[in-house]
Amino acid sequence: MIKLFAFLGNHGREYSGNRHNIAWQFLEALPVYPSLQWKRGFKGRWAQLETEAGRAWFIAPETYMNLSGESVAEIARFYKVEPAELLVVHDELELGFGFFGFKKGGGLGGHNGLRSMKERLGTPDFMRLRFGIGRPNHDDVAGYVLSDFSRDEREKLDCSIFPRAAAALDICMGRGFDEALAAYAKSNALA
Repeated sequence: MIKLFAFLGNHGREYSGNRHNIAWQFLEALPVYPSLQWKRGFKGRWAQLETEAGRAWFIAPETYMNLSGESVAEIARFYKVEPAELLVVHDELELGFGFFGFKKGGGLGGHNGLRSMKERLGTPDFMRLRFGIGRPNHDDVAGYVLSDFSRDEREKLDCSIFPRAAAALDICMGRGFDEALAAYAKSNALA
């Protein structure tokens, strides 16, 4: 059972619409988001929620992406959450825009947030929910991930991608990660 859901992003208004912040954008689009009692602590914003499977926590680290592991490791230690009970939601260059999917562990793909998680948790073997942002057609990857989504992309996120991913997350929270993985390992929300 997943007990801790970590949504990776960069803190600050200037980053809110960035591709790198797609996990925070997804979090704020979740139907449950407005009803949660958000608190500050563990170097981020966090909330407790009751799921079909029991108590769980959401956290949005405010350490900036490269130090996300500090925040997540702190709350995981406090609530005695093992890496196998953690789901990290993040952007993924290797998936095209419109795709999302669950994954068990694996490589870090050059993602500094995931690298920080591995360093602080001592393992890359945590569960993941990846949102495709695609690779840029130029060499400025940092500039690309820190650029905002276009108006057309924003509409697709709000109308198709986030609602489908929210339904997938409901399966994960209610019936378990393995069932969500079996149904949504790599899903094209725009198909």
